[in-house]
Amino acid sequence: MLLYVFTFALSFILSLYLTPVMRGAALQFGIVDNPDGKLKRHKEPIPYLGGIAIYLSFLLALAFSFKFDQEVLGLLLAGTIILLLGLIDDLGFLKPWVKIAGQMVAVLVLVRSGIFIKLVFLPTYVSIPLTFLWLVGMANAFNIIDVMDGLSAGVAFFASLAFFLVALINGRIMIAIVAITLAGSLLGFLRYNFTPAKIYMGDAGSMFLGLMIGALAMIGSYTEKNVLGFLAPVVILSIPIFDTLLVMFIRWRKKIPIFLGSPDHYALRLRTVGLSAKGVAWLSYGAAVVFGGLGLLIMSLSSPYQVASLVVLLAVAGLVALFFLQRVEVT
Repeated sequence: MLLYVFTFALSFILSLYLTPVMRGAALQFGIVDNPDGKLKRHKEPIPYLGGIAIYLSFLLALAFSFKFDQEVLGLLLAGTIILLLGLIDDLGFLKPWVKIAGQMVAVLVLVRSGIFIKLVFLPTYVSIPLTFLWLVGMANAFNIIDVMDGLSAGVAFFASLAFFLVALINGRIMIAIVAITLAGSLLGFLRYNFTPAKIYMGDAGSMFLGLMIGALAMIGSYTEKNVLGFLAPVVILSIPIFDTLLVMFIRWRKKIPIFLGSPDHYALRLRTVGLSAKGVAWLSYGAAVVFGGLGLLIMSLSSPYQVASLVVLLAVAGLVALFFLQRVEVT
């Protein structure tokens, strides 16, 4: 337990130190997100490079923890690839197909490291494509919810804690250390990213988080007590999955390209109905804790029928929320 506390505290302290350093560097070199009066309505330019601070604090804390095995090395290499891809996009502009191609290269590294969806009832020719779909989807889902101060980082923090507990239950010490180290780096970053944000993580940070958390979700074992336990990670990550589906549905309904920026996110719609930025963030954090707890509950239930009933209930609730939120008019 002391090792978990040490790595969490170290990554947290490093993130507290490195985030303002990256902020100063971004301001010096003009790497900022300028308001445009449309989708970007902050009052003044906000520096990027927060994702670099998260990555460095995560990597440096792990370097002091233990010898890296093949899975951890695969995670770090894939994370580095997607971080650099996002950084290039932050500094300029990448076409959507280039970003997807780069994300698939990062996923390929994970697959070659032995990290892919492993379910006994799925043949390899199904599980590998499903792995690509899941990880590319997660990388973009955390990018999609990064539309409000502290939102993506906060949801990722609670998801990391949930997968830390999953790793503890499974007896996977190395994976538990990776998850708790990521949580520490996120908590330090949130000190500067919570509203009003002094720095953004950018595409580099959000895609890195999505890939890391998506991979941590796959490494865990969930079906020891019931065959439907594999649904636990989907429940734990309900918030980014829901927002992605909401955005895709609304953009499809409006007949606009899926990769085109638009104010279709659940967070912006909640702002429209009267919640403050802090209110949306705290509501999302509370929901992330609840979904994390439900995911752990799904792992512990012995009856697949209980799991199926719970998942159906959550799906119905999600559809109801989608129906009401898509009716909210956002300028």
